[in-house]
Amino acid sequence: MKFYIYLWLVLFMPLCLCCSSEGEDDNLTKSGPFDIIELSGNWNATAARFSNSSQWLDVVDEGGTVTMSVQTSGRFTMTIAPADRIAYTVAGEMFWEKWEGTFYFAIQWDNYPDDWDTYGHNYDGLNFSLSGGFGSGEYDFDNDGDFEACSVSMDFVRL
Repeated sequence: MKFYIYLWLVLFMPLCLCCSSEGEDDNLTKSGPFDIIELSGNWNATAARFSNSSQWLDVVDEGGTVTMSVQTSGRFTMTIAPADRIAYTVAGEMFWEKWEGTFYFAIQWDNYPDDWDTYGHNYDGLNFSLSGGFGSGEYDFDNDGDFEACSVSMDFVRL
């Protein structure tokens, strides 16, 4: 009889451990170093830099604009209006990813609903900045309709 108990433990315990209810989304929260709700409102970019290995551009420095509207839920819409082409809109959701006791500012872009990127950030109530590594953004550098992966860094002031 003891043999069957041991056999049961060996065969079924790994299955029980793999079916834990704690998933990856359990580490996502709206509360971290500051609550995401604090970002709600309208923002205007003072800098919007996009770069890859061969190109660098600041949309604002080139005469364009970037505005962002953030809802209390963390959902946001960002309108990027380069000076030399038609404006376009991107959207997503902001949250914190808690990992090993540290909070990472994260964005899940609507174009990539099953993934999110983490960003460096600064926030003082009136100013908000974010910066991401390569692949954290996309920009159509040559205006051919194809967006290239790039790094993104933006500085915003609250309106």
